[in-house]
Amino acid sequence: MKIMVRIFLTSLFALLLNGLTNIAYANVKSSDVIFPTFADMLETTMPSVVNISTKSSQKVSQPIINDPISKHAFSGKFPKEFNSKATGSGVIIDAVEGYIITNNHVISNAKKIIVTLSDGRQSRATVVGTDPRTDIAVIKIPEKNLKSLEMADLKTLRVGDFAIAIGNPYGLGQSVSLGIISALGRSNLGIEDYEDFIQTDASINPGNSGGALVNYKGELLGINSAIFGGKDGASVGISFAIPVNMVQAISKQLIQYKKVQRGELGIIVQNMDKKLTQALGLKDLHGVVIADIMENSSADIAGLKVGDFITHVNGNTIKNAHDVRNTVAGIRVGSSLLIKIQRNGKPSEVKVNIGKIETNK
Repeated sequence: MKIMVRIFLTSLFALLLNGLTNIAYANVKSSDVIFPTFADMLETTMPSVVNISTKSSQKVSQPIINDPISKHAFSGKFPKEFNSKATGSGVIIDAVEGYIITNNHVISNAKKIIVTLSDGRQSRATVVGTDPRTDIAVIKIPEKNLKSLEMADLKTLRVGDFAIAIGNPYGLGQSVSLGIISALGRSNLGIEDYEDFIQTDASINPGNSGGALVNYKGELLGINSAIFGGKDGASVGISFAIPVNMVQAISKQLIQYKKVQRGELGIIVQNMDKKLTQALGLKDLHGVVIADIMENSSADIAGLKVGDFITHVNGNTIKNAHDVRNTVAGIRVGSSLLIKIQRNGKPSEVKVNIGKIETNK
């Protein structure tokens, strides 16, 4: 009897719940349902992303010029140069001065750079400075009434966050694609000398280079730079953007000094593993250990020692050797760094004045 009563009451409750649910849905009109959209954000963000078209000339290789068949085809007047056109994207970072960030490979060797704004205005741009080692370039246009993007705080960025790519794919004009952050701190890809990429599955195709990767607020996360492409270089969902903190550090030097003069610490660091962590008496793998120091280098003069465990540089958390290299690379010679270390299990801070790096690149 008790079992029958329990079954009856359970069935009655289910019927009542189903009825209430149906009534609730029946009273909701489709016009009352609010669907998520990025339209409002994009209306204010897209004017900060520009289209870039370039004209450049490339030299014809000597073997082709000397080829008898080619000479015959061109009546002995084979051109030594040929003109080429390309398209890309850029992001306005200073609305007052007209500064635009793009990729170095977008404007490299260009004889003429034309910027097209979202409102249709066109302007010829001048090159302020380039840094091929990070693939960052700054150009400038003499236009007024521009709109720049706000910079995001990457310390709060997480894998799984929304990411929206804005650019000029295949020269079609402004276009938007939506995805998520797939990974952070990608390096060792062999794309650039200095790598700390944000990876996203938002579609980035040829022509998107130099465009903006933004968050759901419309804040700039990074500059779209490279893809692992499929056929004809099309996106396969593995795209990379230069993080905004690196963009800011490099662009600041390019605007102020027209070039990047990189500094060095003069140290060789080693990534941590469990054995090394245990040997140094540390609690976790967060940081790198100094394996060697160049004599009379910036690090040596500042008092850093082999075996020091680096956890932060200028407030930035250090996870691996690439973090140290990339952070130092964005600091101009003559500036200083504040390095947090652990030495013999005790925390300490060391101020290091950055010296000049010797390089043939």
